[in-house]
Amino acid sequence: MTQAVPSRVTLDSLSIRDFRNIERADLAIPPDGIALVGDNGQGKTNFLEAIAYLELLRSMRGVRDRDLTRFGATAFHIAASSSGTATQRVGIGVERSGKKRITLDGVDTPRLTDALGALPSVCFSPGDIALIAGAPAERRRYLDIALALSSKRYLAALRQYRAALARRNAALREAARPGARHSSVAAWEPALSEHGAVIVEERRAWVAEGAAEFTRLCAEIGERAPMQIAYESVLSDAPDVRSALAEALRRGREHDTRRLITHAGPHRDDLAVTLGARDLRLVGSAGQQRTAAIALRLLEAATFRTRGGAQPVLLLDVPFAELDRERASRVLALLEESSARGLGQTILCVPREDEIPRAFTRLERWSVRDGVFTAAGSASEAA
Repeated sequence: MTQAVPSRVTLDSLSIRDFRNIERADLAIPPDGIALVGDNGQGKTNFLEAIAYLELLRSMRGVRDRDLTRFGATAFHIAASSSGTATQRVGIGVERSGKKRITLDGVDTPRLTDALGALPSVCFSPGDIALIAGAPAERRRYLDIALALSSKRYLAALRQYRAALARRNAALREAARPGARHSSVAAWEPALSEHGAVIVEERRAWVAEGAAEFTRLCAEIGERAPMQIAYESVLSDAPDVRSALAEALRRGREHDTRRLITHAGPHRDDLAVTLGARDLRLVGSAGQQRTAAIALRLLEAATFRTRGGAQPVLLLDVPFAELDRERASRVLALLEESSARGLGQTILCVPREDEIPRAFTRLERWSVRDGVFTAAGSASEAA
């Protein structure tokens, strides 16, 4: 991927209320970032999840909003100020009922999409292994996030497609009811074809653009056999995706009515990851799968730099699990290589100080215990 010199995004301050096990925290974040040390279950990953929420407007771990609210609280709130971003201040309040209130630079924002990606970040975590070993839905979600945050066209198409898919599936269930006289299944197919074509075309272009870089990254990390990615779709080779999808929906209408679900479309596609010519899910070791997952995250960060012009905040949650020291050092080198300005602001979380890589010893050391953060010798908890 061709890279321009990006603006360096920095999280300057962060305020958290009643999020997960964090009751109250008001934190000033150093420009280079921090190394956060704490035992498992104390709040390290919750801290990263709060930061990522400001970009995704939902949990990076797929948790429902009401389950993010601290036990006994009625809502949670996260606010941040940042530099190198179009919006300098973002605040999100979420009630247990699911109602959200978002402010950008102090102004209420009724449309959630206006706040999506307000604080660009990329999180590397042990859970990323699911990008390789997990179901196709994990990889589709990865593609949707990377593209929706970097392409307004993709985001608009994804929203419209999901809405039309839900309505066609509802129409399929209605058509299957005894005595049903009219079916509106076909009515939703033009919208599915139109917006689904955009999704397929953009995914296909993104994978084609990043495929060689993915292979290079895996090799640089230390994988000897070639690793590759490819977009897997029955529509991927169609010269006219919209017409091909329309025809697939028409042909599958009777089958879909029996099964009560739409089978054709990008919601069924996959991002194939291979080692040599074989499925990495089936033949790869834990270390090889971890290598591929890290390469995907590096591609995600590259997408934000090239398409959004921003060097995202790096969120590293025990980032080198399953990697030997040699591969870990190579990943660090790739992170540094990825920007003409060196490493972006980094939030590193590890269980012990001796697990902080040498490249991050410059970071200010923080600790967390029971959701309370201590930095530079003083508790961050405000009265």
